[in-house]
Amino acid sequence: MTTTRRALAEPGLQRLGRVAAGALADDLPGLVVLVAHGDEVHGETRGTVAAGGAPIARDSLFRIASLTKPVVAAAVGTLLADGALHLDEPVDRLLPELADPRVLRRPDAALDDTVPAERPISVRDVLTYTCGWGQSMAMFAADPPWPIATAMGAGRLNTMGPPRMDVPPEPDAWLAELAELPLLAQPGERWLYNTSGQLLGVLAARAAGEPLPDLLRSRVLTPLGMTDTAFTGDPVRLVTAYRAGAVWDPPDGLWSTPPRFPDGAAGLVSGADDLLAFARMLLADGADVLDPAFAAAMTSDQLTPAQRAGSGFLDDETSWGFGVSVTISGPRTGSFGWAGGLGTTWHVDPGRDLVVVTLTQRLFAGPDDFAVHAATIDAAYAALG
Repeated sequence: MTTTRRALAEPGLQRLGRVAAGALADDLPGLVVLVAHGDEVHGETRGTVAAGGAPIARDSLFRIASLTKPVVAAAVGTLLADGALHLDEPVDRLLPELADPRVLRRPDAALDDTVPAERPISVRDVLTYTCGWGQSMAMFAADPPWPIATAMGAGRLNTMGPPRMDVPPEPDAWLAELAELPLLAQPGERWLYNTSGQLLGVLAARAAGEPLPDLLRSRVLTPLGMTDTAFTGDPVRLVTAYRAGAVWDPPDGLWSTPPRFPDGAAGLVSGADDLLAFARMLLADGADVLDPAFAAAMTSDQLTPAQRAGSGFLDDETSWGFGVSVTISGPRTGSFGWAGGLGTTWHVDPGRDLVVVTLTQRLFAGPDDFAVHAATIDAAYAALG
């Protein structure tokens, strides 16, 4: 794609600076924003790594939560290219625990009120988050709670709520516990959030014959120079995480030691420049990391209207590719990215050669927490003129 490159306009960058400065609060003491247009990169670093702490820096580290999802999807793309996986094969070749799944008759049914799955779960189902396990917004509002939601929240799967590196067991035990639960929907029927990302990490590791951290490092992180991205973070550079006005995780907390379960949906720590490097790889049609066809599929709509209907996570303008949200209508059609529930966002617009990375460490609790992220993206578009 040929894109005319222009300098980022100063009024838009000033607006970005005002947004960043105005976002600071007791439970959001610092943030890092990068806006890249072509070869030009503008950074905003405001505040401190913790309340009363040292100044935040462009290379400060953040728990990126669901921004982990596209990184793991990219690693799976390399396994598809090598023939270690095939897009439409059943996952039970490598995950025999998931052979012959059962499906709830209704989302609110008892756990033993099931029917056989109409077909096996495929690799494509896991990549597109239509494997049958996961979250819909309706399950959080249900009264009484759905039995499947209670079961998923009560065990060690950590599929509900913020990622907790201290909760899940090692991958084989995690998979065995998941396999005991029925599917919420038939394979391929509905887009459901999060659990597919965790399952994808287990599948990728089995296909590669090595732990997920090693796979990500060799296939994605090292080739892209993403030296700050891992399942642990240096406490000296890791920003304190806040929730509801209080410290949720300190730098020497949950991400300071290697986890038993490397969470492919939400486990990574990273920095702004690493996420920019990952975005630029996708803007370059996969560069030397991904097959161009996979990079294009990863960042384009992979769902039918019926699959994405009623999820509560995707609005009318958005759908899902492989591990990323894609915009399918409106003025930013063709853009892609996602948000991490611990306070991070990543937005890429190929048509405008634009990347916006906004990193905070205040857990999302509602629309007000996302407002600063939406405002930085709007300011970045304004800087294009």
